[in-house]
Amino acid sequence: MLSLVTDRIERARRVAGRATLIPFLVRCGIALALVLAVAVAWPAEIVASQYLAVLIVVAIYPAFAPRGRGATVAILVVVAGWITDTTWFDTRVALWRVLAIAMLTYLAHTLAALAAAMPYDALVNLDVVTIWLGRALAVVLISAVLTVVALGLTSALAGSAFLIATLVGLVGAVGATLLLARLLRRA
Repeated sequence: MLSLVTDRIERARRVAGRATLIPFLVRCGIALALVLAVAVAWPAEIVASQYLAVLIVVAIYPAFAPRGRGATVAILVVVAGWITDTTWFDTRVALWRVLAIAMLTYLAHTLAALAAAMPYDALVNLDVVTIWLGRALAVVLISAVLTVVALGLTSALAGSAFLIATLVGLVGAVGATLLLARLLRRA
């Protein structure tokens, strides 16, 4: 047991000694995005309590192990907090919170994907991360604009027109999923 702990400590010391700046900053970005997402999603009563320590540990774990299921678990904890806040605590749904949670979880997820492909001791140009983040921020911005436009259209498309638009959107989503699945099987 003691040798296992000693081996882990030695491995952590070796990793810390060989780590380079860019992979370290990417992992810090994962932790920051998930901690902020947890703080926005969970009710203020829970965030201000002793449970915050557990939530922070869950949120920063993917920064240490981005290749595993940690990012998925952390994002599910964020979603659970949002559901808890809006159902159990009966908090009003605010657009800024929805957009912030979506943006932060997407950024954490895409940074975890980048960190999973980038060893902790890799020498990486800053351009790689800048372009990656630029694309991610473009996706977030476009999604936010489309969400606001779609919410604005819901009042105009009341009744059967809204139902038809919803069904057309679902058919489009299923069609895109089937097309992507077929293309992935061919490759």
